[in-house]
Amino acid sequence: MNPATPAGALGSNRQEVVMKRMAVLAILLAGMSMTGCVGAAYAGGYSYYAPVPPPPLRVEAVGVAPGPGFAWVSGSWAYRGGGYAWVPGYWGRPPRPHAAWVPGRWERQGSRYGYREGRWR
Repeated sequence: MNPATPAGALGSNRQEVVMKRMAVLAILLAGMSMTGCVGAAYAGGYSYYAPVPPPPLRVEAVGVAPGPGFAWVSGSWAYRGGGYAWVPGYWGRPPRPHAAWVPGRWERQGSRYGYREGRWR
């Protein structure tokens, strides 16, 4: 220890280093979790697979938008727990002006079916 350095300053520097490392780690973990969420939709991958084709799409009663700037996000079939479950559509706000909703879709992949998530474009 340098005799010119006050005893409390050394602990303070160590605490700063630990805090900076924790902040960097938190940012890295947040970034990695976001790429996992977004990656499948933009990389052209599938969110999940099913061994059997989905039922036909349901006709939904859309109704009137709850206000200006809302867009209809259509419902779709999700494969959960060994079977399909309908996820109803809803009114949502686009992330930017003039964005349009591209519905999710099921595609045959060999002997199974893959689901591509819907997205704003």
